[in-house]
Formats: sequence, C-alpha cells, structure tokens
Amino acid sequence: MLLIDAGNTRIKWALAAEQDAPPEPARMSAAWPHSGSVARADWMQLARIWRDACSDSGNMAAMPRRVLISNVAGPALRDQLQDLLRQLNPDPDFRIEWLASQAALGGVQNAYRQPAQLGCDRFASAIGAHALFPDRALIVATCGTATTIDAITPEGRFIGGMILPGLGLMATSLALNTAQLPQVSAIDASAPWFADNTEQAIISGCIAAQTGAIERAVRRHRRQYADTLCLLAGGAGAYLTAHLAEPHERLDNLVLIGLHVLATKYPNLC
Repeated sequence: MLLIDAGNTRIKWALAAEQDAPPEPARMSAAWPHSGSVARADWMQLARIWRDACSDSGNMAAMPRRVLISNVAGPALRDQLQDLLRQLNPDPDFRIEWLASQAALGGVQNAYRQPAQLGCDRFASAIGAHALFPDRALIVATCGTATTIDAITPEGRFIGGMILPGLGLMATSLALNTAQLPQVSAIDASAPWFADNTEQAIISGCIAAQTGAIERAVRRHRRQYADTLCLLAGGAGAYLTAHLAEPHERLDNLVLIGLHVLATKYPNLC
C-alpha cells in the first residue's frame, strides 16, 4: 500500500507492505521499503518515482492495491493526485482513500468543537503519536509551513492546540511587512540569543517565539499530567531542537506513521 502526506510545502510518501502481522508502531518507518518526498510543485514527478519504487520494470501489476492520503494542500492537488494515481493503476479494485478528521478514529478521540474542522494531518499525527506512546500525555509540535502544537491525554483524547506561522513564514513576514528589515536568506540555527546584526536578530527572535510557545504548552499540559512528553516533528524541527529547553523527542514522518496505524486497523477506512 502507498501512504501519502500531501502538505502545503512538500508531498511525503512511503510504500508499506500489507502484512498479516503489521509491525509495531515504533518500527513502522523502518519497515517501509521505499519512502521519500518532493516539493508540492513537483507533484508530476511522483508518477516516475512510484513506478521505479514499485517495480524495476514499471509493471502496473506491481502497483499498490491501496492508497491512504492525508491532504491539506487543497482541492486542486487532490484532483491532481487522484488523476495521477488512476493513471498509474486503472484497476477498478484499486482503492484511493482520503483521510477526513472525525470524532473518533484509530484510538484517538477528537475533542475539537467541530471534529471535521481539525486538519487531517494533525489528526493523523495525533493517531501516530498516541500509537507510539500509549498511556502517555503528549504535546505534539509539528513545525512546517505552519507550526501546530497539540495536546493529547494519556487516554488518547485530542484536547486541541495552537496554530502559529512556521519558522520560515514568520521570518519572511517580517521582511515583507516591514520596510527596513531584510529578507532572511537562510535559517541559521546557530544565531546567537542576542544577535549583533539584523538578519540573525530576526532568526533569533523567530526561534525564541517558536520554542517559547512549545515550552509554554508543555508546562501547561504538565499542570494536569506531570509525565507529559514533548514530541517535535516537521522539517523546521531540526532548527529548533537545540534551542528547546524542554526534554523532547524528534520524530520524522509522524503523519505517515498515523496513516500506517490506520491502515493496519481498518481494512476499509473510508
């Protein structure tokens, strides 16, 4: 089966074998024979990439029989992926399933006021995180185009969370909306706390804002759950990890892990 995390910046994917005894959640990513990502604008390259990954000969019979997708990049990309996948495998039994957030799924109860409004990537991440660390209170900070900071109880109740501009978006917005501040050419995680130049001062401020929000969320959750664990995911997490004062674990591909958990629990998810 094919797992796809279609985000605002990148499209991540993994091939996973359908097994009678699926791997434990902690070993799922290690069990993927192939995985990768492309920029959202390069989605057309996925046809070749998936053909090569599935079969050296490009034989359509080797294509996955099932695809699970989390898409937060809008209806246009959904249509593009749907068409591309149908071209790759026209078999009428080929299943393409799109994750939608709901009140309860995969061991997670969604306490959003309107459960369907929760981004399906955040829902998948919560499912993956709770499967990896059952019976543990969690703060899941996913740092990408946006930064989301979500709270989960030991029982698997998704309480809710925060959304703020991602690290890169935060730095860019200063340059675009302030006449005399420069465009940040690249994020330098070694920027000093009190920088002696404007570009590094922007970076330092943005890192402090991101890590400060995560740290406050962890402290708040610990008021009720002393054993709260902080998980740091997303591409920008690599820039934040050295600056985050709270103990935490870095994770990659949490959305894909959540999709894999769902695939093993539900033969027909949608």
